[in-house]
Parts: sequence; C-alpha cells; structure tokens
Amino acid sequence: MIKILERIQLGIGVLSLSIFIVAIMIQIVTRHLGIAVIWTEEVANYSFIWSVFMGASVMVNRKEHFSFDMLAKKLAGKSRTTLIIVIDTIILVFALSLLNYGIEVVQNFWNYNWASLPAMKMGYVWISIPIMGLTMSIYCINHLITSIKEFRGKGANV
Repeated sequence: MIKILERIQLGIGVLSLSIFIVAIMIQIVTRHLGIAVIWTEEVANYSFIWSVFMGASVMVNRKEHFSFDMLAKKLAGKSRTTLIIVIDTIILVFALSLLNYGIEVVQNFWNYNWASLPAMKMGYVWISIPIMGLTMSIYCINHLITSIKEFRGKGANV
C-alpha cells in the first residue's frame, strides 16, 4: 500500500511539475510575441506548490528529507534505532500539525477564487497541504512500526 501511495504521489508531482514547465514556456513565448496571457503565472505558481508538497512527502517516505545524520552515523544497534524512532516521532507530530492546520486553511480559503481564472477555487491549491500531512503521517507511522519491530529484535530492517 505504501508503494502504491508513493507512486500516486510521484505521478501527481510529475504532472504538477510538467504543468509548471508548460505554463512557464507559454509565458515566455507569449511575452516574446507581445501577447498578454495572465493566467500562466498563477498556474505555474500553484502547480509548483503541488509538485513541491507531493515531492516533500515522498522524500519523507524515502528518508531523503533534510536531516543531520552525524549522530545517527556514530550510533549503532538499539541506540541508533531509538534515535530513528525519536526523529520519526518528531516528523509525525509535524505531519499531523500540517494535516490539522491544512484542513483549517482549506476550509477557510476554499471559496476564494484565482485572480486570473475566477472559475478556479483556491481550495484546489490548498488541499495539497492536508494531503501532504496525511501521507507524511502514513509514511512516518510505517517507519515507526518498522523501527519498533527492529528495536524489539523481531528482525525488521530500518
């Protein structure tokens, strides 16, 4: 299930990044042609937000997010596993906060409209925050389960 979720998020991230690139290319070409296409800036900004948030969540799953690993490299055995559990717990608290406050943001700003495309709601942009928080939480819980099994000596690998 985790691998499927990650693939879905990667797909959304790649699609969002592709939309970003296409919007920027349209913006560049139309500026050189002297044509005003005002929607490209918002589409580029909001698709970039989606790609970053989906990518950040995937990086949490792959444990390739920003971290200081000097201490983890010096520790071994249960000490290292304990540190990993503490780190994953901190990330889980952060992810649950993102989920909670992301839901609030979506509820408060759902009916706001884009400036250049009034038919589009801002909720479609901001819903990426609770999605990121939820998936980060799922990934962290999976890491915690694996680390706790390792700590108890049940042979699971971190």
